[in-house]
This record gives sequence, C-alpha cells and structure tokens, in this order.
Amino acid sequence: MIIGICGGTGSGKTTIARKIVEAVGKENVILVEQDSYYRNLADMPLDERHQANFDHPDSIDSEMLVNHLKRLKSGHSIEMPIYDFATHTRSDETEHISPKPVIIVEGILIFSESRVLDLLDVRIFVDTPDDIRFIRRLRRDIVERGRTVESVIAQYYETVRPMHFEFVEPSKRNADIIIPEGRDQQIGIEFLCSKIREELSKELLQKSGQNFSNSNE
Repeated sequence: MIIGICGGTGSGKTTIARKIVEAVGKENVILVEQDSYYRNLADMPLDERHQANFDHPDSIDSEMLVNHLKRLKSGHSIEMPIYDFATHTRSDETEHISPKPVIIVEGILIFSESRVLDLLDVRIFVDTPDDIRFIRRLRRDIVERGRTVESVIAQYYETVRPMHFEFVEPSKRNADIIIPEGRDQQIGIEFLCSKIREELSKELLQKSGQNFSNSNE
C-alpha cells in the first residue's frame, strides 16, 4: 500500500506523514520524502546552485524516486539518498531502507509526476493558506537550512510562488482526499491510520491463511 501526501511548501504534509508513522508504528510504515531526491548539483558553482529552481519538477530525480518506490513495493531494499540543503548536493552516504507493508511518500510535486501518481493507492492533498505556508517556510529555511531572511523571500517570489500555482495547486485535482489546515486535520489523520490498520490486518490474515495452508500440505 503506497500513500501519497502532497501539498504546497509549508502546508504541514511532512508533519502529518510523521504523525501517521508514529501512530501506526515504524515497524509497519516507511516514510519516503521527495526532498531526498533532489538532483545533485555538485558540478555547478555554489552561486549557481543557490539560483536553481527547486520547485520545478525537473529539479527532482524522478527516475530514481520511481525506481525506489517500485523496488520497495516488490519487497526489495533501497539506498535512499541523503541531501544537503545548505550546499544543494547529495551526501556520499545513503540511508538503507528495508521494505515494509505501507509506504508513505510525501512532497510538493509527487502529484505532478504521472509515474509516481500511478503507483499511489491513496492520494492525500494538504490544503493550507498561502500566508501560513510562507511563514512556516521562512522559519524552517532559516532554522534548519541556514538561509537568510532575504534569500528565503527572494526565492519565494522568484520560484516558489509561481511554481506552486503552475504545478502544485493544479495537482490537487488528483487527490482522493483533501485535508484542510486546522482542527479537521486530526480527523484526516485518524481516517488514514484506520485505513492503514485495516490493510495491515488483511495482510496478517492473508499470511496466517498461507501458513495454515502450507502446514497442511
């Protein structure tokens, strides 16, 4: 079962994804963040890297992301890249991810890539007002990614905002469920957790039935 959680930058999709993992259990769920699959810009001068458009679908190594999702779905492990947002490069190290019954993939552009979209069993869009998203992004990029206020604002006007309206917002039509910002968010989380537990129970029963059948052969 692969669940896709999409939404604009700062919409809260990562928080929702992590709450689901916490509620259902890390032993059952893998969280794949699209941010890990940004293309490696190590061959570009640092000044040019800072000017790159990270909100366009071409900034994502979709080929690797799709390949990794397919491998996990078929029961194989992957080596997920680790991305350095300060230098816009990939680390030489990777994170070993073993397959689990449920995969959650989240990112701003996952509904804009048809190959990812086709792999998703459930599609969730987190709908959050623009002003709240901008404030969250500003705080995150300063605290977690070492950016300045000026650089975050400039990037927001030059690429983040226009790319949101060109790619992210239109992709909302691909969602099965739209979770709004606010108190209704918890209802959406509880619904998803209930759906996941239901699927896990089905898989457990199926395995028990197979084991019983094998023991009688």
